[in-house]
Amino acid sequence: MSKPVIGITCNTLLAEGTLLPGMIRAFVSTDYIQSVVQAGGIPLLLPSVTDPTIARSQLMAIDGLVMSGGPDIDPSLYGEEPLEKLGVVNPLRDEYELVIVKEAAELKKPVLGICRGIQIINVAYGGTLYQDVSQIPDCTIKHFQSTTQREALWHTVSIEPKSVLTTILGQSAIRVNSYHHQAVKTLAPGFMATAISTDSVIEAIELQNEHFVLGVQWHPEMLAEKSSTMLALFEKLVCEAANNR
Repeated sequence: MSKPVIGITCNTLLAEGTLLPGMIRAFVSTDYIQSVVQAGGIPLLLPSVTDPTIARSQLMAIDGLVMSGGPDIDPSLYGEEPLEKLGVVNPLRDEYELVIVKEAAELKKPVLGICRGIQIINVAYGGTLYQDVSQIPDCTIKHFQSTTQREALWHTVSIEPKSVLTTILGQSAIRVNSYHHQAVKTLAPGFMATAISTDSVIEAIELQNEHFVLGVQWHPEMLAEKSSTMLALFEKLVCEAANNR
């Protein structure tokens, strides 16, 4: 049997200072691609499209889905006005990813959300976000790390003992890297928070009693090449994708 195909959502970039300035390009960090390959899957990049029927066709072509990191999510999608510390948003990507998360739920495709990915999953299922971690009363950790190496570990998260995440990682606490300023606020119905930082920021969520949907706030794709613990997240996705075919 062939390896499972894992779709990876793309970001968009307005090209400047190139031979063809002004072009909008779809892209994703190669860390995601390499992590899927290392975990035994076949990576397939999924650009944002406006036609929901095409989005559904994209999902039909894959066995599992990685929701990659990227810009902030438009707060109007969870009923809020933009606050001062909101960053750049990408309306096309927001629209597309809301569709693709909901379609993945209908098709029971396994999903792994990373950074922005955990946030868009939470919004798609009916949850809300902190537009900036400064809104969180007990937040004391700097969640966008200041390091010269993206794979450097930054802070600790505690993991819920009775969770899929604990089964995957085999640990009750781990150190993670951290590159975010938004975070889960109101948890979406049907989800459980399965990892928490020491200052009470939700660092992982998973869907309960359903197919595999797991989101993490850190960036395991930056760590997977050298960390079997972080690679295990991608291996779990690939395994679920293989079993789902």
